[in-house]
Amino acid sequence: MMDWTDRHCRYLHRLMSREALLYTEMVTAPAVLHGDRERLLGFNPAEHPVALQLGGSVPVELAEATRIASDYGYDEINLNVGCPSDRVQSGAFGAVLMESPDLVAECVAAMIAASPVEVTVKCRIGVDEQTPEQVLPDFLHKISAAGVTRVTIHARKAWLKGLSPKENRDIPPLDYPLVHRMKAEFPGLHLSINGGIGSLDEALEHLAAGMDGVMIGRAAYHNPADILLQADARIFGAPHGDRTALDVARLMLPYIEDHLAAGGRLHQVTRHMLGLFAGCPGARHWKRVLSEGAHRDGAGPDLVERAMAEVSQRAA
Repeated sequence: MMDWTDRHCRYLHRLMSREALLYTEMVTAPAVLHGDRERLLGFNPAEHPVALQLGGSVPVELAEATRIASDYGYDEINLNVGCPSDRVQSGAFGAVLMESPDLVAECVAAMIAASPVEVTVKCRIGVDEQTPEQVLPDFLHKISAAGVTRVTIHARKAWLKGLSPKENRDIPPLDYPLVHRMKAEFPGLHLSINGGIGSLDEALEHLAAGMDGVMIGRAAYHNPADILLQADARIFGAPHGDRTALDVARLMLPYIEDHLAAGGRLHQVTRHMLGLFAGCPGARHWKRVLSEGAHRDGAGPDLVERAMAEVSQRAA
């Protein structure tokens, strides 16, 4: 979810679910060590619980990045062993690390030693010509022996040779049964399933089948009202009241004002709000008003209020 789940996105999503664990974009360990840490790691306390996702393959770098990130107050530090982008491959981390389980075990052991909070892993079932039924159990065994107790598994292979990152999200077939078998084979691991899950009904099916958790990415981003606004009640048994998408839009206005006062631009926040009314009357008008106006100089909360009025008018 690089370029998607930034701090503005997470603040919005937290208004919709108190219980769901939110993840940052992936940040590389070298960037944490040498870059603008406040820009890369800073977040609003309202986002809790929130996990930082790190990328890297050098144990000492990952350990230091974990130590630095822990000081910011993250609830979890996650090592990404699933991203298939060209940039990640050239840096020898992300999904390519499925080919180096011993190195991943070294990395997570170093991170665990440096972290006061839990260190977790997100992985694929394999890459390229690997046989997932063979490599995934070996991978899980080695990282669990290094101290990892929670893993999220994207139930697709990543084809690093021949498919783009976008194609890797859709073309390799999903193998949910394999991930379910891993839960049976590793009952002591907290295993979450990811990949192609588009609704809470599907999430509940995986939980009923024995999975410990479900990660939903793009579906929750594009249609947050159907997923995040309902998750607390349907998944966690903790009703969130009767908050609506319109309520969430109103609650974003003070946040937007603070962001603009700090020198930010409206579109940096509202680009994450475009799907707020997906499937509802007025959704097209909401998106049009924000898409056409949020980039303009001087755009502010009044534009969001105008877009809200478009929705209210058509929902009446």
